[in-house]
Amino acid sequence: MKPAERTSSIAESIFATMTRLAFEHKAVNLGQGFPDFDGPQWIVDDALAAMRDGRNQYAPMPGVLSLREAIASYQHTWHGQDWDPESEITVTAGATEALFSSMLAFLDPGDEVILFEPFYDSYQANVLLAGAVPVYVTLHRPDFTFDPSELAARISARTRMIIVNTPHNPTGKVFSREELAVVAELARRHNLLVLSDEVYEFLLYDDAVHVPIASLPGMRERTITISSTGKTFGMTGWKIGFSMAAPALTRAIRTVHQFVTFAVNTPAQHAMSRALLRLDSYLPDFRATYTHKRDMLCAGLADTPFRPHLPRGSYFVMADLPRSTEEDDIACATRLVRDAGVAVIPPSVFYASSNEGASMLRFCFAKKDETIRAGLARLRAE
Repeated sequence: MKPAERTSSIAESIFATMTRLAFEHKAVNLGQGFPDFDGPQWIVDDALAAMRDGRNQYAPMPGVLSLREAIASYQHTWHGQDWDPESEITVTAGATEALFSSMLAFLDPGDEVILFEPFYDSYQANVLLAGAVPVYVTLHRPDFTFDPSELAARISARTRMIIVNTPHNPTGKVFSREELAVVAELARRHNLLVLSDEVYEFLLYDDAVHVPIASLPGMRERTITISSTGKTFGMTGWKIGFSMAAPALTRAIRTVHQFVTFAVNTPAQHAMSRALLRLDSYLPDFRATYTHKRDMLCAGLADTPFRPHLPRGSYFVMADLPRSTEEDDIACATRLVRDAGVAVIPPSVFYASSNEGASMLRFCFAKKDETIRAGLARLRAE
C-alpha cells in the first residue's frame, strides 16, 4: 500500500540512524541530544506522589491548571512575559508536538516558511507535512550569524511564518536582541507569524542572555513561543512541553492539539508544576554542571583533530573537521562510530541550501563526565 505523498520526502531522522549505529558498534554516544543521566530525584518523588494521590486519569485538554499557572509565573519572573494560564498556555506532548500542532494550525499548502539553517530536523519535516514550502537562510560560521539582506530577500508574497530557535540547536548560538529585532521588524512589515522554539532558555553560558522575541515591540500578538520542561530538568522522556501565544493563536493550536494527543501525562504535569516553582534554587547548580561539561568537551576536543566552536547556549558543540581531510561529515561520522567507537551527528542533514555542514560535526555534552572522557579518549586515539 502506497503511503501518502506528504511522507515521500521525509527520511528517517539522523538521530535514529546514529543511535542505531552506536548500539550496533557499542560506541560512546556523544550524538544523542539528551542526558545519559536522570534529572533530580525530588521531581521523580513528586510524580510518584501524584500517582499515589490518584492523579492518573486524563488531564484537562489545555493542561493541568497548576502547571499552566507555574509556567505563567516563571515566564513573568524570569522573562518579564505575562501569559494568561487559561487562554494563552497549552501543555503539549513535548515541544515536538507543540511545533507540529502550531504549524498544522497555521500553514496551508503552498505557504512558505523561513528556516534558519542548520535547523532542527523536525522543523523541515513539519513544514512539509503541512504541505508548506521551506525557504532557507544560512547561519554562517564562525559566529553563526545571518545576513539581514539575505533574510529580507527570502520573504515573498507567500511567506507565512519565520521559525526562530534560541538558544540554537545544533550550533549553540544565542540570538542577540539586535538579531531578533531584525526578524521582528520584517515580521511586522510583512504581517508574518514567528514560531519561537526556546526549549534551551535556561542553558546559557558566560554572559549570554536569552531574549524571547515575543518581548519585542509589536511581537506578542504574532509570536508562538514554545518551550519544554524536558531540557531544563533533564526529564526528556516525560515529554512535557508547552506553547504560549495570544488567545486567537492559542485557540487554533488547541484545535489541532485536542486531536493529536488531547491530554498529556497527568502525574508528570503535577510534578513539573512544582519543579518550575523551584527554579531559583535549582538553576545555579544546573548551569554550573553544564558549563563544566561544555568546558570539558571543548578543551578535550582541542587535543583531537576537531576544532570546536564554543557554544553560548544549549548543550551542543559544532566542531570543524580537519582542513586536510577529504571526508565530508557523513563519511567522517560513519567512520568514527564504526572504527573509533564514538557516535556524533553529521550536521549537513540540517542544511538545505548551503554546504557548510559538510565540514563540521555536532557533539552533545549532556552526558556523564565519564561518558565525555571516554569519548574524548577514543577520539584522541583515532
